[in-house]
Order: sequence, then C-alpha cells, then structure tokens
Amino acid sequence: MVITTAVTTDLAPSGVLRASINLGNPVLAQGTPTAPKGVTVDIAREIGARLGVPVELVCFDAARKSQQALTTGRTDIGFLAVEPAREEEVAFTAPYVVIEGVFAVPQGSPLVTAADVDRAGVRIGVKRGSAYDLFLTRTLRHASVVRGDEGVDTFRSEGLEVAAGIRQPMTEFVAANPDVRMIGDRFMQIRQALGTTRNRRPETVRFLRDLVEELKASGFIADALRRSYQSDALVAPSA
Repeated sequence: MVITTAVTTDLAPSGVLRASINLGNPVLAQGTPTAPKGVTVDIAREIGARLGVPVELVCFDAARKSQQALTTGRTDIGFLAVEPAREEEVAFTAPYVVIEGVFAVPQGSPLVTAADVDRAGVRIGVKRGSAYDLFLTRTLRHASVVRGDEGVDTFRSEGLEVAAGIRQPMTEFVAANPDVRMIGDRFMQIRQALGTTRNRRPETVRFLRDLVEELKASGFIADALRRSYQSDALVAPSA
C-alpha cells in the first residue's frame, strides 16, 4: 500500500495521529485512559506506523464523546458504530468488528423475544448517544427509550421494563443479577468501523478503507481481539 505525503498531512496535520478511544465499550477497548489496550488501540497504532507518525490515544467513556472529539477536530480518527445520524459528519470504513445489541428484562417479564419489546408502555434504558440508542430511537414505533450514563443503571434506578446493551457486558450484568434475564435473540447488529471527518481528501478515506480490509484479511484484527480476550468470531466479513 503506497501512502503519499498528502495523505499523511491530511490525516495527521499536527504531525501526530490523534485517535478517539471509547473505553465505554469493553469489546473494543480496555484498560485506563493512561494505559488503554484493545483492538481499537492496536488499529490506531498500526495506522500511525503506516503513516510514520506518533499516535496520541485520547480516551473517553462513551461513544458520543468520542464522536464529538472527532467532529470538533480534537482527534483525527475515531472508532464508532455505523449509524445514519453519524454518517452525516463521519466518513466510515467498512466494519472491522460486528457485535450484537440485546435486551435484558426482569425475570417475571412477559417479554420473550426482541420483537416483543416494541409495544406501548415499554420503557427501555439505554446509554445516551450509543449506537443502540440511535438505532432504537430511529426504529421503535411504540416503546420509548430512557437515556442515562449507563443503560443498565437507568433500568435499575427508574424501574424500567427493559435494558438495552452490548451482548458481552450485558451477559456479565445478567450473571451478576439473578432477578434479571436476557432476551436471547439480538435486536440489532452493531457494525463497528473506523471513521474520520468528511472533509478529508478522497484518497485519505480510501487509504483507511483499504487498510481496514487488509487488517481483516491478514488476521491482524482477529489477533488483536484474542490478545484482549475477545472472540475472534467478531471480525466483520470482507467488504
């Protein structure tokens, strides 16, 4: 892959590649703001190595904060789920990882499948600005969303009918709370992709898109997931 000076200057104009890292999604990043790790950290460092520039990892606890840093110019790249509301400002690659959004309900709930949830009077706790917040806000016809810093905390504190979240941390939540059960089928696929702002040069966006495909095909993404104790089955198919 040939990388031109124009691409490097366009993507890292300060001479440092600044990457938004969302520590609020434990599939994608773990650790602390001073010592993050995970698949997104590995991808960011690989991009910096390809460009020949140092990498600054700017960590957040929520996707909405990560996106805001990217779109306001505080960072140069970010790792976000592809959603129409985000595509207005963000140029995405194809997904590198696909994860699932699932629901949890109290043990006595009559709700059995994901399709059962969209009914009048059902309130769903979501993490504000998350991919599943955006998706449910866009697709629900009868149920309503209740936003908070963490969907499961809002579900608990407000006595809601449903909590929404990512399958992996939701599995841990249900295991730790025997009065809650998970609805087995997913309500959405969350397509996690690399993104930059839409004002980048076409060749810059093409470089990122080609690189993600290369990293999937070479096993880089699968290896990064395994190193962070995540399943390599989450790797997205080739675009």
